Amino acid sequence: MKKVYGYFFIVVMLFLSGCSFLEGVNNSLNYVNEATEYANEVSTFTSEVPELAEQAVMDQQAANELETRLEEMKANIEEFNELEAPQAGADLHEQVVERNNQALEGIQMYLDNMENGKLDASVIENTEVFQSLREITEVIDQIKQLGE
Repeated sequence: MKKVYGYFFIVVMLFLSGCSFLEGVNNSLNYVNEATEYANEVSTFTSEVPELAEQAVMDQQAANELETRLEEMKANIEEFNELEAPQAGADLHEQVVERNNQALEGIQMYLDNMENGKLDASVIENTEVFQSLREITEVIDQIKQLGE
């Protein structure tokens, strides 16, 4: 009887370790999917916002839309920073977080300027926001390779 319990215990342990492995793979795939979605958001933001910033200088409606887009990007960045990266992608995630923090500073600076009535389209293009966000897409391309 003890042998039966012993075999049963071994089977249960093997099953549980297999579940743990599958959970790790699933978490990695979820992270890669989140990172890919984030990269798409960043890409859209960096391609559309500079033109919107130029329009915002002369058009209040565009300025309101710009403020909304900046706030949304800020929220997206903060959400991505909170993701838990799998061990295999921890270093890459940390690189993205560093660049995200630079982008957050630039976004906040621009939002502060907007609040003070200082709209200058060249400021947004020349800040580290866009440089940091462009670099993020490069790092996320490396993260995508983790899922392949």
